[in-house]
Amino acid sequence: MTAYGLLVSPSHNRVYAQAAADLVKAELTVFSERALGGRVRDVEETAIGGVPYVTFTADELTEQDVRLLSNLSSLYALFQIEGELLRPVPLQPLDLFGSDLLTIQKYSGKTNEYFTKLLLNVTAMATDSPMDLVTGRPRVLDPMCGRGTTLNQAVMYGLDTAGIDIDGKDFDAYAAFIKTWLKNNRVKHQAEVANVRREKAVLGRRLHVTLGASKERYKSGETMEITVVNADSLGAGKFFRPGSFDLIVTDAPYGVQHGSRSKGAQPGRKGRPQLSRSPVELLTAAVPEWTRLLRPGGAIGISWNTFVGRREQLAEILASSGLHVQDSDAYRGFRHRVDQAISRDLVVAAKP
Repeated sequence: MTAYGLLVSPSHNRVYAQAAADLVKAELTVFSERALGGRVRDVEETAIGGVPYVTFTADELTEQDVRLLSNLSSLYALFQIEGELLRPVPLQPLDLFGSDLLTIQKYSGKTNEYFTKLLLNVTAMATDSPMDLVTGRPRVLDPMCGRGTTLNQAVMYGLDTAGIDIDGKDFDAYAAFIKTWLKNNRVKHQAEVANVRREKAVLGRRLHVTLGASKERYKSGETMEITVVNADSLGAGKFFRPGSFDLIVTDAPYGVQHGSRSKGAQPGRKGRPQLSRSPVELLTAAVPEWTRLLRPGGAIGISWNTFVGRREQLAEILASSGLHVQDSDAYRGFRHRVDQAISRDLVVAAKP
């Protein structure tokens, strides 16, 4: 057995930094359970030279093992421990672009980028082909995408991604951001915003972006796609084909007003639909629609505020749509405090 030490990346968010070691321990255990045959053992937090590390033992890691572990959400550096010495393990992350794609946007309510990556990772581990995260190209949907943190993380990984959000301001903000970012970074791309029409009726607006990680890849047709629809997530099936996504990943509202609503919502002010403040109510209505978009063997991951919804409620919603909820100790190890009003957790389920 070989000992390894993982140095956790410093986080700009003080509260998240306090939870980062426990979160990456749970994430590493999920990786081991789902993709590494349980070969990672003895995961714990250890001080080395006065600096906290997450340490573990394993049969000597293969190149493919390292490719997977290089994408742990809070990984800063990985070392092989040899007595009192640390030997650096060269990392091979999937990232195709600079971190500013994830960090440059600043706005109230933005999900922490490290947690977004973690949620995408552990959802990918629940599929029938978890190593596809590094060897394949799973297609990702965020059905409540806001200003696109999940979409940008998927692009960092080189994946095709799609999102839906009913908030027109968020749609416009993301469209403006991604087009400006691609232009400023001289990324070869095409981008357009157009109305989605059916039988002469406008169902919503769609942003479609085709881009390449390099000019050479773009010219050869090796491209990625971003598709974002400005519409109600409950009507996701109007814009995407059944079984067309491998991963559905989203951050549910934390008990404040959100763009989606449950079926039968009563009209609000000025005759507009009344927007739901309950993630449980919202997910009860939305999950069956999202499940139809998920391929067999795919997985869905949802994060939420435990103060406004119990884990058992969300698990029941997912199970009632025929999904198999991941319930190992590792998948139950992600609860952490965000602020005084938010205690965040995640739940992941696979489609048989």
